[in-house]
Amino acid sequence: MPTVRLLAHTPDPETLVAAAAKLCYSRSDAATLMDGLTPQKTEDFINMLSEIGHESPIEHISFTFAIEGVSRAFLAQITRHRLASYSVQSQRYVKKDQFEYILPPEIAKNDEAKQLYLETMASLEETYRKLAAMLTQQQLANIPDPTPEQRKAAEKTAIEDARFVLPNACDTKMVVTMNARSLLNFFRLRCCNRAQWEIREVARQMLMLVREVAPHIFAKAGPACLKGPCPEGAKTCGKMVEVRNLYKANTEA
Repeated sequence: MPTVRLLAHTPDPETLVAAAAKLCYSRSDAATLMDGLTPQKTEDFINMLSEIGHESPIEHISFTFAIEGVSRAFLAQITRHRLASYSVQSQRYVKKDQFEYILPPEIAKNDEAKQLYLETMASLEETYRKLAAMLTQQQLANIPDPTPEQRKAAEKTAIEDARFVLPNACDTKMVVTMNARSLLNFFRLRCCNRAQWEIREVARQMLMLVREVAPHIFAKAGPACLKGPCPEGAKTCGKMVEVRNLYKANTEA
């Protein structure tokens, strides 16, 4: 299962958002912007922004997550969220001997499918190792007495091409930073029941983490059906009441 950790965030994020909002709606200047922002006034500013749909002030705060136990298929999905910063473990520089992989829950439920899946992963792992070794020797063929540095360079070049046989299931790790406005959009899309199971679980964990730090900003965050009818039309999961109850329970926890 995916694991998400909140590595860092903007200090005192809700106060900073309230200060940005205060500047928009008052004569405050830089010297007095933070004055008088009690917890209650901060909450009032944030609630006002939510009610009128003014989201730009929350762009001033950001959150950085470490995500692991996810697949390269997950990587292809999350990087579609372009207003974010990503640092991903490289298959070009990190050799994947005995690579770990993600086992989808539906495959795990089916003994025959699971066996086929595990055999395929083992076969790909062996193919990767053989290709890496072959290509490394190919790089060193014309070097009579290669130095450790030359061997390392040859292996690096080899795994650049050997990695082409690695599957979408291959595990990866990453650090992701998003501002709060991007996160709200991410949660609207990826907490939805129709989102793929892996990114939905990551989004759920991320939401629980940021709610601890900025509870008022993310109090109503989650799939789009929390605030109105399901936007998926005929493709709806049909479980809007269950979804709303789930996120209400998480908010009250």
